[in-house]
Amino acid sequence: MALKDLLVYVDQTDTSLARLRLAGDLAARNGSHLTALYIREWNRDQLDLRKSAEIGLVSAARLHDLDHQVAATIEAAADRQRSAVTELARERGLRAELIAVDGVASLVVPQYARYADLCILGCDELEGGPASINYTFSEQLLFVSGRPVLFVPPAGSFATLGRHIAVAWNSSRPAALALNDALPLIEHAEQTTIIMINPSGFIENHPGPPGEQIVEHLKRHGAEVTAARLEDVPRDEIADRLQDEAQARGADLMVAGAFGHPRLWEKMLGGVTHDLIARMRLPVFMSH
Repeated sequence: MALKDLLVYVDQTDTSLARLRLAGDLAARNGSHLTALYIREWNRDQLDLRKSAEIGLVSAARLHDLDHQVAATIEAAADRQRSAVTELARERGLRAELIAVDGVASLVVPQYARYADLCILGCDELEGGPASINYTFSEQLLFVSGRPVLFVPPAGSFATLGRHIAVAWNSSRPAALALNDALPLIEHAEQTTIIMINPSGFIENHPGPPGEQIVEHLKRHGAEVTAARLEDVPRDEIADRLQDEAQARGADLMVAGAFGHPRLWEKMLGGVTHDLIARMRLPVFMSH
């Protein structure tokens, strides 16, 4: 399945403009329609400012002025994003649009994500809704959208997205699901590197083909693939070692399976999944 419909969540921050350009790079290479979704809602700083004003017992007129100032700021950010989408479409020859709606991002973004092939967003931008009290917004999207999610770190500079893909492989169901969902990206990438984590261990635990067989599988899809083996990596070091290896090889995107239990709505993400999200140094594609 080709990725023909990409959704990127943008907000009032400058980092979302960088995220939009990365999404544009991915859309141009995959021939995708790009939708930028902007939610008109107060951010954390704006809410804190209003709470401080309320505690300070300012007048109703002052609160009214503050509300108007924040509304104007939110709308100005929407205008900046709309202009950026228009300019990006012109530069890259994209079919792109911005949709601006009122609501709460943690509720609205999953709904729009279900109408796209892939959702692109920043990492840990805001807290999840009341039902996911122990999850960040980013983690919640993994569970509730029903679509693959591509996280872009809040820090760092990234010129491209998906030209060189690193795949974290341990022969598990989550790894296989993420790999399969990422196949359209892999088929359009210039290079893919399979990083096998403790392959001796997973071959013993999951009897079957050797890890290198996944390289042959991807080559049948026309991908340019190489493999790397990382042995004897302690569990609490896997996320960092994966990213070290990916960055050393020049990867600009990592594909990884997500371990977790959404139905319990407790903090039960797998350790490596949580570590990757918490200590993200390059964009990460995940499925659940």
